[in-house]
Amino acid sequence: MQKNVLGSLKKHESKLLDIWTRLLLEKGSTDGSTEEEESKEFTSLLLDALSKGNADDFNSKEFDKVYDLMMGISSSRAKRGFSPRENAQYLISFKEAASQILSEIEKDPASLYDANLQLGALVDNMTIMTFEAFMRGREDVISRQIDEISEISTPVIRVWDGVVALPIIGTLDSSRTQVVMENLLQQIVDTGSSIAILDISGVPAVDSLVAQHLIKTVSATRLMGAECIISGIRPEIAQTVVHLGIDLTGIITKTSLASALQTAFEMLQLTVVKRK
Repeated sequence: MQKNVLGSLKKHESKLLDIWTRLLLEKGSTDGSTEEEESKEFTSLLLDALSKGNADDFNSKEFDKVYDLMMGISSSRAKRGFSPRENAQYLISFKEAASQILSEIEKDPASLYDANLQLGALVDNMTIMTFEAFMRGREDVISRQIDEISEISTPVIRVWDGVVALPIIGTLDSSRTQVVMENLLQQIVDTGSSIAILDISGVPAVDSLVAQHLIKTVSATRLMGAECIISGIRPEIAQTVVHLGIDLTGIITKTSLASALQTAFEMLQLTVVKRK
């Protein structure tokens, strides 16, 4: 009897979808036509599963497609900017809509109560699953943004024929060092440059780990046949390097990018003079 009550929702699919859509609009938990198509597909699959399976058995094969679709919807909503609260409200609104329909089609209080318990347990289980999918969706967004920021914050600039510069802004960690190294080496190959300037004016602090990353980048640059100059050595950075006992012997260091560029010109036997 309980299963038949929930299964009978299939006969009222269109009305249930209309009520659900209205509730989502009232609560601001939808973003238009894209969501409407997703909701329609979800409603159809879930009501099919309820009419064929047992709502007490959440792991039955009838619900596999429903769960897969719900996970996809949750991940998609996360990427579109919905909050965890709005994501949960999406399913809660469905439960409210289904409960309204149940109240209209089932007049026996005991059967109605049992059906609502089953519906609540099923939707609550899917809500937990949506949080997991939501977090994975947000993690994908964050990961992509980190990659994009890394690309933007490590631009390699061709400042002169044979000279490229890479201004580093922010903390230099292992993953970012890899991006810096790849971008710099690729630009050296593309431009045929023989001198690379690493400007660390925008690096807030230099510790032994950051210094090791810089040394690795310099070594990789030299293996490509180019010389590397580190500019932006501020007094506090110089004191830190000395205090930590970091050996930068053999690496050309300058206090400013302008000074580093002048050194690069001298290495290339170039002279820049003012026009009279």
